[in-house]
Amino acid sequence: MNGRMLEVRQTPSFTKPVEPAHVNELRDSSHGMVRIEVRSSHGDSHLGHVFPDGPAERGGLRYCINSASLRFVHRDDMAAQGYETYLDQLEDS
Repeated sequence: MNGRMLEVRQTPSFTKPVEPAHVNELRDSSHGMVRIEVRSSHGDSHLGHVFPDGPAERGGLRYCINSASLRFVHRDDMAAQGYETYLDQLEDS
């Protein structure tokens, strides 16, 4: 290597939207490829892309969502912050 560090970026990925009504999926043919762009249905902001190479047993889709568009809330804080309806979707650790 020429003294430069290799930067590895990983995007959080999911198998489906938690609330499908909150996202729009649009065909994106930019950058010489065809993919599906995921945008917010409320603010029309870019959230990421969805690819057909996810786990087959969970639907086969991989939603790669930009971490800057996510707000992570600790499980212990979800009810207090209004996310109690989503607690049943979490896996035990």
